[in-house]
Amino acid sequence: PPPPPPPPPPPPPLFFFTQKTEYQILSGLVGSEMCIRDRHIGAYSVSVNSKKITFLDTPGHEAFTAMRARGAQITDIVIVVIAADDNIMPQTKEAISHAQAGGVPIIFAINKVDKEGANPDKVKESLAAMNLVVEDWGGKIQSQDISALKGQGVDSLLEKVLLEAEIMDLKANPNKNSSGSVLEAYLDKGRGYVSTILVQNGSLKIGDYLLAGKTSGKIKAMFDESGNPLEFALPSTPVSVLGLDGAPQAGDPFKVFNDEKEAKMIASKRTQLGREQDVRTQKHLTLDEIGRRIAVGDFKELNVIIKGDVDGSVEALTDSFQNLSTEEIQVNIIFKGVGAITDSDVLLASASEAIIVGFNVKPTLSARKLSEKEQIDIRFYSIIYDAINDLKDAMEGMLSLEMKEESTGEAEVRETFKISRIGTIAGCMVTSGKIFRNSNIRIVRADEMIFEGKLLSLKRFKDDVKEVAKGYDCGIQVNEFNDLIEGDIIQFYQEIAVKRKL
Repeated sequence: PPPPPPPPPPPPPLFFFTQKTEYQILSGLVGSEMCIRDRHIGAYSVSVNSKKITFLDTPGHEAFTAMRARGAQITDIVIVVIAADDNIMPQTKEAISHAQAGGVPIIFAINKVDKEGANPDKVKESLAAMNLVVEDWGGKIQSQDISALKGQGVDSLLEKVLLEAEIMDLKANPNKNSSGSVLEAYLDKGRGYVSTILVQNGSLKIGDYLLAGKTSGKIKAMFDESGNPLEFALPSTPVSVLGLDGAPQAGDPFKVFNDEKEAKMIASKRTQLGREQDVRTQKHLTLDEIGRRIAVGDFKELNVIIKGDVDGSVEALTDSFQNLSTEEIQVNIIFKGVGAITDSDVLLASASEAIIVGFNVKPTLSARKLSEKEQIDIRFYSIIYDAINDLKDAMEGMLSLEMKEESTGEAEVRETFKISRIGTIAGCMVTSGKIFRNSNIRIVRADEMIFEGKLLSLKRFKDDVKEVAKGYDCGIQVNEFNDLIEGDIIQFYQEIAVKRKL
């Protein structure tokens, strides 16, 4: 008989946490779910008990502080994921602070409870020390033990999110012009500018005139998390839209207008005001700044141009690079933008003597040829850690070397010989280390330094030598110093250039 057919594959889980992120900020709005893919924000839907939940997930890396702050402002419920086998990280405390500042309820998801050495009670104890007492310990904050690997406890966590949403009585009016927030924006080679937005009120339809920050346009197409086309989007639905004339910044609010001319006029006015503000806030060289640079001495500047695939990554890189600035080296972000590296970026780098950092983007063919001609350094990265570390190493290379003194040995004067036309020759015994002919010396008498200089000659018997080891005697003549007496200690040292660290 033929073999029986294989059993059908199990249905995919409703939702799972990634263990790579330290925590996640998620939204309890009724709609769809947001996830993180390689630091990019995408969207898809999760249904629980015939209801839907919208999740907004942010990276745990310290560079994405602004993204976490935006997440807390947009969301209605915050879920903070903490590893049960570790302590509460600084970024986790930061996420809790963002949620508390925004007045958003918190649900703690204690992850990795199935891992050996996991101790959820230790995490709850640390939370209690921060005045965050969970329900298991008699408090009012909900918590759930989960396992990202096995999916354990995830269903209960989602039910607690829905319970919190029902208590808060979250509602939105679909019968009005849509408004909401921009989550992410990027430039797609085949489709143009793609903006991921979260509809927070009203219903969004194809053909609506949208204003988001300094950009505007008519919506030509909308897509859900799977790339399926949509005709309209209800409140709390995250969608990708096409049709804007640029890439809005993540966090910009958007609004639908009935008149396209009004939307374009406001966008144009915002662009003009933004340019005027940039000109007015440019940092000019003042007398105080000139005095500071003179006091510092060897002051240097490192100009950087940042191009990335999405606005969130560009923002995180900008903040991280600027935080690397020191008193001696100033990091200047000449330009930042979304999209591929173009000829204008290379020409700007050539004029301002800047380096170009590309994050998940590549230069066009003409830009690559132009960069080779102009000898512009273009660096490509896909991991933010590597970009920060490379820039830090480059800045350390720009720092002036620090001269460090290293002691090599000591010699004691046992007898002195005064020779006419030559000077004083000291018969010495090397008491420690090794002494060298080209070393710097200090002469110490009764624990007080009386001279600092160099040797004129170093001899063993009648021969000139370059070095003498411990336990051997030698003849020493000091340059421009003839007042040596018995019992003087001659200290030998060398100055070594040491690479400085930031």
